[in-house]
Amino acid sequence: MLDLIILSLHFFICFLISIAIWCGPKDMDSQSSSTEEAETEPDGLIFIGKEEDIKKSQRITAEINDREIVVFYHEGKFHALDSRCYRKIFACVISDIDGQACIVCPWHKFRITLETGEGLYEGINPLEPSPTPKWQSKGVKQRIHKVTIDNGNVYVSPPDLSVSFDSDYFADKYKNGGELAMGK
Repeated sequence: MLDLIILSLHFFICFLISIAIWCGPKDMDSQSSSTEEAETEPDGLIFIGKEEDIKKSQRITAEINDREIVVFYHEGKFHALDSRCYRKIFACVISDIDGQACIVCPWHKFRITLETGEGLYEGINPLEPSPTPKWQSKGVKQRIHKVTIDNGNVYVSPPDLSVSFDSDYFADKYKNGGELAMGK
């Protein structure tokens, strides 16, 4: 009986922890971060933050044109992507996949290149005599944003919304702090 009580208590605590993670602060990550309110410069670029600050934190979120983005600093380069795929990508791990820096979604294991926003999957060509898995592109899934460094400041170009990407759907769903319903 005591074992059943302890097991039930354990599951209840795990449930509470998962609720806290799901509903917790937006920028929960092992690395420091902040969500910045972006400022538009006269040349149309949007100021994100100081280069050294972003290098130290490795990533930062910012809101541009009602859209949350994340700017990563990885291996000497800055990359900016929409902050949402099916979940928030801020907490994603960055991995090298077939020579490309990719974020790996902790929930779905989706792999998206930092450079192009392409989704990658490992597949085989059944027509090959000895099919071996190879990394292949699903096409561009995540909107990327052009990053400009000027005088120690990091800027992002506003998104060109005339072209649509899968991440646009989720960026719109999460506007104004909204949450995407489970199962949709």
